[in-house]
Amino acid sequence: MNIEMIRESYKRGKGTVRRTPLLSSPFLDEIAGRRVFLKAECLQHTGSFKFRGGWSALSAMEPEKRAKGVIAFSSGNHAQGVALAAKMHGASSVIIMPKDAPRVKIENTRALGAEVVLYDRETEDRDEIGGRLSGKRGLTLIKPFDDPQVIAGQGTCGLEIAEQAREQSIENAEVIVCCGGGGFTSGIALALEAEQPSFKVRPAEPEGFDDVARSLVYGTIQRNASMTGSICDAIITPQPGDLTFPIMQRLCGAGIVVSDADCLRAMALAFERLRVVIEPGGAVALASALFHGAQLKSDTVIVTASGGNVDRAVFERALATLE
Repeated sequence: MNIEMIRESYKRGKGTVRRTPLLSSPFLDEIAGRRVFLKAECLQHTGSFKFRGGWSALSAMEPEKRAKGVIAFSSGNHAQGVALAAKMHGASSVIIMPKDAPRVKIENTRALGAEVVLYDRETEDRDEIGGRLSGKRGLTLIKPFDDPQVIAGQGTCGLEIAEQAREQSIENAEVIVCCGGGGFTSGIALALEAEQPSFKVRPAEPEGFDDVARSLVYGTIQRNASMTGSICDAIITPQPGDLTFPIMQRLCGAGIVVSDADCLRAMALAFERLRVVIEPGGAVALASALFHGAQLKSDTVIVTASGGNVDRAVFERALATLE
């Protein structure tokens, strides 16, 4: 992985990948006790930053491989990103999704033309299912985070953050990134190392699924004990990636861990003050800035709102926290 891969991915995505806005609100600044800027990836195609990685991987693929189709594992956001990117390239896609993924994500993935294969997180092995289907059909696997072209695509968000920060005259900041396996976090960290080295990236995770934070403390990859038990489905992964962890270990500050309740409150405040819809896993970075300020060092923070694909019932729970 290197900055040139990210820059090449950015070039391939020009005119297709959205340059999402960097939003702010004085009301959120007051709650956080510092300036807060929100990178609204919930407004990206398919409602998530994952389209960046999907487009990057498909656009870099050899045409003959792409023509045979692609396969991906995802709880929903990577699924939709890959499905749309495949459709735009005229390629077929098979997406292996957990049965407990939000209904809206499963339905949207199917609507984008993908063949969806559901599995049980606790009793079935998605790798076995994927390996069997790939071998039978000759499909190319696009991993959700531990893939060089996917990391490069996610890193294009970091290039935008650096450019938008210069436009806002932001010289120093902590950049808090919603973190699962680390593709988004490591890509942004690589981009900022080159373009805005005074910024420090901080991964944010939900309680009970803080494998990246623990891995950074111990210096070795740590696994989560479970794969269920949080509303932040989008960023629940078994462990950091073999490619992503060394990048995060070299470039990132300490991880921040937030509760589901924090995420629901952050979702509600983002809607109330910025009029954007964020899903729970996409709200962990904002929750970190608003409610865990004692762990921050900078007067300015930039947070990623990594996705907005939330079921209505969960969003209503979030809005109820304002009552």
